Amino acid sequence: MKKILSLLAAFGVMFYLSSCSDDDDPAVDNGVTIEGIPATAAIDNLGTLGPVTATVSGADGLVSLVVTKGTTELETVALSGTTASYDFTYTAVAEDEDSNVVFTFTATDIDGDVATVTHVLTVGAAQTTFSVTENITEDATWTTGNVYVLETRVAVESGATLTIEEGVVIKGAAGTGANATALLVARGATLNAVGTATAPIIFTSVADDIEPGQIVSPNLTDDVNGLWGGLIVLGNARISADNESEQIEGIPASDANGLYGGTDDMDNSGTISYVSVRHGGANIGEGNEINGITLGGVGSGTTIDHVEVVGNQDDGIEWFGGTVSVSDALVWSTGDDAIDTDQAWAGTLDNFIVINAGDEAFELDGPEGSYTGAGHTLSNGSIKVAGASGMIDFDDNTDVDMSNIYFFDLDESQDIEGYSGYSANMNGFGIMNFESTLPFTLDGDGDRTSSTTTLDVVFVDGSDAVVTEVAMGANTVGATVSDFAFTLASQTGALDDF
Repeated sequence: MKKILSLLAAFGVMFYLSSCSDDDDPAVDNGVTIEGIPATAAIDNLGTLGPVTATVSGADGLVSLVVTKGTTELETVALSGTTASYDFTYTAVAEDEDSNVVFTFTATDIDGDVATVTHVLTVGAAQTTFSVTENITEDATWTTGNVYVLETRVAVESGATLTIEEGVVIKGAAGTGANATALLVARGATLNAVGTATAPIIFTSVADDIEPGQIVSPNLTDDVNGLWGGLIVLGNARISADNESEQIEGIPASDANGLYGGTDDMDNSGTISYVSVRHGGANIGEGNEINGITLGGVGSGTTIDHVEVVGNQDDGIEWFGGTVSVSDALVWSTGDDAIDTDQAWAGTLDNFIVINAGDEAFELDGPEGSYTGAGHTLSNGSIKVAGASGMIDFDDNTDVDMSNIYFFDLDESQDIEGYSGYSANMNGFGIMNFESTLPFTLDGDGDRTSSTTTLDVVFVDGSDAVVTEVAMGANTVGATVSDFAFTLASQTGALDDF
């Protein structure tokens, strides 16, 4: 009997064992699997991966899933049951730029089994070139290290502020007529473009191969012009014209952002400092080009210093009324006038250099309406006249006070136009200083006669006793080269013999 019972007991155990699968036996190790995570993927810089769904299986019962980035744990997820899903999403951060980021997924079950899957995410390099195709209607910042391409005429509209950080390069696409590219700061808008001596903000053409960190173009010289428009800043200060407000030249009448002028002489359009504008002056119509820097009705609350215009097809810097002052300016190689004033501008241009204007070094006009303004002042300037048609073109009511202005490198064809007409309407401004110090005589039309003093260049930079071909005001030096060390001209040696 005992023998029979022993056999039955053994048979029962065998039956139990044969009726149980391995999956139901906690003594059997069934392992863990992770599926759904790709081995590799790629995203743009600061882009997002996912969601990617991982399926985790463990017949013995799941415990957890741990996700790490490199050696850093990102997340631990508690799991239960024998199957679980997990959605993985990751947004790249700045430190991931242009690199391969390794993620590890580790799943664990009840009895300590572990499964590991590795994912390699390739993150692209940071975008450094951005197309600008629409007007700026809310505050925006253009960031150091980047290039911004103006694909069309772009206006910073009233109420918006555009901040341009040091070293930014802005390139205008090619275009003429209504399609000419330009950056226009409308009335009521603000431009804060503040560069440094070693990292100026550069406006140029898409044809220019220059990149952030460079000052000299690798492929364009100073005499290349008309490749895009220019920089236009408009404000609410008074102008002397037919109307209180006018449409600025270079902008089609259909664009209301082109209006300038008003009643607020202290209007503030922002700060422009250490800014270079190059290779512009695109033609929008017969005889209607865009200046390098256009200032229309800009108020005295605006700060403009250390600016240059190089290779512009039209004028270098032109004021249309307003009260803004400019200091430390360089205008080099313009197709038309270097310095142009209109509509009773009532500010000061101080400490400036002009090199090789295409037409006149100065075209100086006065009021065009009933408002006469307070006149404008030009002081401490050095003018290399070589290549220009003439030195100054006055109109009958030019309202300017000029002092410490030095002209050199003249030739027989260069003259002063309209001076006799202006002399009868001087309005108390200091142009008489100019008349009293001319080392040559003027004919009845205000032109220099051919029987004047020798035209040898006798300008000497840095001296307190400079004898110049034409000196206006006191016998002291005008602008000095050291004030313009940030410019393209200084970088290419154009100022070496100045």
